[in-house]
Amino acid sequence: MNKTYLKLTLDLDFTLIAITAPLKDYVLCHKINTRLNTQFEKIEDHEIFFNIDEPAWSFSKYYFFVEQGEVEYYLICNKSSDGFLIPEMSKVDFFIIIKEFIDKEDLDYLINGLNKLPDIQVAAKIDPTKLKSRENLVI
Repeated sequence: MNKTYLKLTLDLDFTLIAITAPLKDYVLCHKINTRLNTQFEKIEDHEIFFNIDEPAWSFSKYYFFVEQGEVEYYLICNKSSDGFLIPEMSKVDFFIIIKEFIDKEDLDYLINGLNKLPDIQVAAKIDPTKLKSRENLVI
């Protein structure tokens, strides 16, 4: 009997920024929107099923779209009442996922702007392929 194997690969074609900030998600979004002239809005929570028999874990999620370049930005909480979205990065409070191409100048502007906010301790670009729980970030 012949066996067929299906190999799945994750679409990790996005830029990831990790943010450490002891703020509520809506407060952080307001500060980012005010300082960086973005328009993050609350959307449906990001849900992850860790076990089939258990309910999904929900993580707060915000969305911002830039028509020029059709770039999508998602701000997702790393913490929920159930646990961490990316457990190996438990010190990180939020992630910004940038789908589609963003040039280096725009990315540097975003990261520098985030780091200038007084309530953000650090914002840094992370390589999603190096994360053990990277599949939790697929939107």
